[in-house]
Amino acid sequence: MRLNEVTISRSSLEERHRAQIAYLDMDAAVMGRPQNSLLRDLADNNSELFLLSSRLSLGMEEIDPESLAGIAYGFFVIYLNRELHARDKPLFELVEQRTDFEDEIREIFERFREDYPELAEALLPVGIRAVYASLMEGEGSLPSKTTRTYWIVQDAPTPSPGGIDDDQVGKWLIFTAAGDADDAWRKIRGETVKGTLGISAKVSTAKPNPDSRDERSVIYVYTRDWADEADVMRVRERLRELGFTERIGYKRNIETYKGEYSEEGRKVTYYSV
Repeated sequence: MRLNEVTISRSSLEERHRAQIAYLDMDAAVMGRPQNSLLRDLADNNSELFLLSSRLSLGMEEIDPESLAGIAYGFFVIYLNRELHARDKPLFELVEQRTDFEDEIREIFERFREDYPELAEALLPVGIRAVYASLMEGEGSLPSKTTRTYWIVQDAPTPSPGGIDDDQVGKWLIFTAAGDADDAWRKIRGETVKGTLGISAKVSTAKPNPDSRDERSVIYVYTRDWADEADVMRVRERLRELGFTERIGYKRNIETYKGEYSEEGRKVTYYSV
């Protein structure tokens, strides 16, 4: 791998959203490039883990060490989640059950160092023990405890038959008070892991997001095809059974990619139930 070129492999469909590169902590200010250009060309999510690949020319020598360490942290957490998923050991379960997996995280870091040596080098000053300690305190598992990344993501266990057409994907948007986000996320995360909701879900975290419009937390619950109304409404009904009974909106990815958001007197939700 060349120094100025990084291949990003990610386990989540949600990062196909071209404006949400912030999950990696690679905001436009750090990269010096418009966010939308960074994820323009994306691989199909047709592998078991919905792997997403993109080649970014980063000019890493121009990034200050602190920012690079933040980028490396985001990459490693994604890599760690992928590896733990493959071992049927979701990170949140290890954390909530207080399972000691420090040896495992060190083993996975060595593999990360082989695959991404420059990023691993940037992460070394932080220290794997410090990374492990932050994860055990809830970083990356609960929104209220997560301050290093803007989003926590949970994918369903298996991809949809025939793969995913990203332009067909849409999501239910659930807004909740920040103090209620942990409990809401536990419910949705659990159902997503069991495969009883959609193909993926994500929740905003305690890290201040410059794109946030208010103080509420938001949870996205993705479905495979916005045109499959039966499936979209099946997910909505399950959310209602979980206690999300207030009217919520459903937005298609194609509106998100166009940068279209609801404003006073103008709605971009495709369904509202």
